[in-house]
Amino acid sequence: MPKKLLVILLSIAAATLSAADDISGTWTASVAITAGTGMATFNLKQTGETLSGTYTGVLGEAKVTGAVKGTQVTWSFESADAGKITYQGTLEGTSKIKGSVEYGALGQGTFTAEKK
Repeated sequence: MPKKLLVILLSIAAATLSAADDISGTWTASVAITAGTGMATFNLKQTGETLSGTYTGVLGEAKVTGAVKGTQVTWSFESADAGKITYQGTLEGTSKIKGSVEYGALGQGTFTAEKK
């Protein structure tokens, strides 16, 4: 493969990955766990691979921390009622994340989050 073509292809791939990795914004998550189903809202800010933001939902409000590595996303927060809540998901395009969640004492399950 000619060097010039390789450089162009690598540049396109890097630009595509960078755009897909930026998940800053408001996300609404549909959650199904052992204890039942519900909705959660996350306002996330991505800086490099680091996530910060807030959770709002049935457990009140909390500060969120996490990371983005390629298409893999993790974030968590603490709840006085349930303990540590952890989301682990995979980006599907630029506006959807699907994965698993552990809601501390309330159980485990799955989630689908969509960017507003």
